[in-house]
Amino acid sequence: MKRSRWLVWMVFVGLGLPVAQAQEEQLVDIAPVAPRLRLDLRYATADNFLHKAVYARARCLLREPVAARLAQVTDKLAAQGYGLKVWDCYRPLSVQKQMWALVPDENYVANPAKGSRHNRGAAVDLSLVDAQGHDLEMPTTFDDFSPRAARTSQALWSESARQHYAILHAAMTAAGFLPLPSEWWHYDAPGWERYGILDRPL
Repeated sequence: MKRSRWLVWMVFVGLGLPVAQAQEEQLVDIAPVAPRLRLDLRYATADNFLHKAVYARARCLLREPVAARLAQVTDKLAAQGYGLKVWDCYRPLSVQKQMWALVPDENYVANPAKGSRHNRGAAVDLSLVDAQGHDLEMPTTFDDFSPRAARTSQALWSESARQHYAILHAAMTAAGFLPLPSEWWHYDAPGWERYGILDRPL
């Protein structure tokens, strides 16, 4: 065990990274970190705006500090009788290029020339569910590329959708997550810009 840790330390030092920083740069699977989290990874299915599966595996990968922060949100919501359902996490840059080819609108899809926060493993798309994991009424469906999806469009939402959104939003922002104005379901981790863009396949 000591030898394996020494080898890992030597690799990180050889890359010029402090050990703590190198560990933070890793992508981790959210499942063991936040077991309460419900996964509905749409891009691993045909139920998305691309109408085809673009992920080989239905995995939610995030940078380690981002995963830990999201786990805290699930614990706090569970105490209130709610849960989170995640639609997307880390996204390879190659998939970002496919999305941009179909929807070249930076209000909804990041330009792959700049990279998405998803490509950095520092963003999540999610929704609120009840304690049993059943969907609750929210402002729109996932990837609704219309003005109705914007956070400023609450006048267009039902009272129930506004209430559920408020619970989700309060929990995410209390944990430091940053909301994307044009998509009620999208939140970025603080410090997302310090992570590099990745094209690691799922």
